[in-house]
Amino acid sequence: MGTERESIDRLAQDSPEAIEPPASDAGGGSVLDELDAAILRYLARHGRATNYDVGEAVGLSASAASRRILALEASGAIRGYRAVIDDRLLGKHMTVYIRVTLERQSAAVLGAFEAAVRHCHDIVSCHLLAGQYDYILVARVAGIDDYNRLHQNELSRLPGVIRLETSFALRDVLESKSS
Repeated sequence: MGTERESIDRLAQDSPEAIEPPASDAGGGSVLDELDAAILRYLARHGRATNYDVGEAVGLSASAASRRILALEASGAIRGYRAVIDDRLLGKHMTVYIRVTLERQSAAVLGAFEAAVRHCHDIVSCHLLAGQYDYILVARVAGIDDYNRLHQNELSRLPGVIRLETSFALRDVLESKSS
């Protein structure tokens, strides 16, 4: 298996964009050690890996890897597992970026907007911004007619919205570094 340090170094070389363990935690939660960070990096790239695979990658036995994974899940470091689907296979060929300006940034307006946007099924991500716009939304739609439906029936009805600015992706170059 090699040493734990060699396994962590090898994993870091395989995944240079991966997360680094935090030096400290101002939020009061536990701090990740290097081994936990290595496990998280491995699982971020290989989410269906077995405990044996994870252990081999980071220099642990399968049972030790399993215990650490369970602890990472319990702590919230691992928030869940999901399948990353190619939306094009579901007829969603267009990626749309929608910049949103709200009437004001009060807690009530932000909360109402965020609660409502969670119910828009074509929205794949929503981010609160600092700067000119309040939010950026990313949507996957079948085409311009489908976006028109989304705009008229959902986006224009979101609470607090005073302006929507839309851009359409011409081509998806890099959506995820996961393999």
